[in-house]
Amino acid sequence: MRLFRTALALFSACAIVALPAAPALADDGDVAWTVRTDTNTFGADRSSYTYSINPGARLDDGLLVANRGKDPLTLTVYAADGYTTDTGRLDLLAKGKKSIGIGAWVHAGRDSVTIEPGKSARIPFSVSVPGNAPPGDYVGGILTSLTQASTAEGINVDRRLGIRIKLRVSGALKPNLTVEDVKMDYSGTFNPFGSGDATIRYTLHNTGNAVLSAKQTMSVAGPFGWLSSDAGDIAGSPELLPGESWQMSVPVKSVAPAFRLAATTVVMPLLTDASGATTSLDPVLATADAWALPWTQLALLVVLVALVVGWFVLMRGRKSRRKEREDARVREAVEAALRNAG
Repeated sequence: MRLFRTALALFSACAIVALPAAPALADDGDVAWTVRTDTNTFGADRSSYTYSINPGARLDDGLLVANRGKDPLTLTVYAADGYTTDTGRLDLLAKGKKSIGIGAWVHAGRDSVTIEPGKSARIPFSVSVPGNAPPGDYVGGILTSLTQASTAEGINVDRRLGIRIKLRVSGALKPNLTVEDVKMDYSGTFNPFGSGDATIRYTLHNTGNAVLSAKQTMSVAGPFGWLSSDAGDIAGSPELLPGESWQMSVPVKSVAPAFRLAATTVVMPLLTDASGATTSLDPVLATADAWALPWTQLALLVVLVALVVGWFVLMRGRKSRRKEREDARVREAVEAALRNAG
């Protein structure tokens, strides 16, 4: 499994960012191959495949595979739909999983290829979009795969290397990002002069038909906006494919226990076009409330009130006893005077 995870991680890095300059080597060093885009009317030295296409249309492109190893290499070639992993990377469905977008529309010119050491092979592929394909963004990739038996692990290891494909089907583009299930928790402190921490959790849900990422800001304040605290820089979300969700958990430090807190989340959806330019969409605002009772401060206040009340009662008791003693002395003096007069 360690080799399998390593191979998947290597693929994800290639698919999302750019192809590595050096050959992609297997862990045991006995396999080495690279993949890159073909040079044609779509361009040269592309890091990925990006197309805009009408429903019912077809286009042709190619993948170049080079064997950098010392032995002949037989690779399986196929396309698959993409998805965002829990770590925020793009991955592709395994060969046995059903694809409904890129994996179903992209057809390699051959299912497998055998390449001699030091040689390269061009693998043509076509993209055929159904006439009833809904408009919007589709993400996937074209893969080369090598499955080998691992004697150490006793399992089959699937090493995959491929290139990302982003396809935009023409029509009404409706990007939309919602903020759902916003909740806030507050954790106070025993220090009566200190502040606590708040944690705001929510879900970013891409409910539109375009790939979106987001920038976010977060603040927490007491009633009437008093005692506001800011979350600072928040890591942006990964690119979310249409229909995908991403869980966020944002800590906010130094939040005063102002009885009732309000968290305000501002999410700025970002749309990237075919040229790579990013456009900011209308911000999305979401709020959540939570109680933040200053228990330590209230306890200290109770103690102070008790001390003041106790001191007041004590002083009043002393004053009352002094008055009683003074009244007793006056009575005794009057009685003595009356006796002496008699």
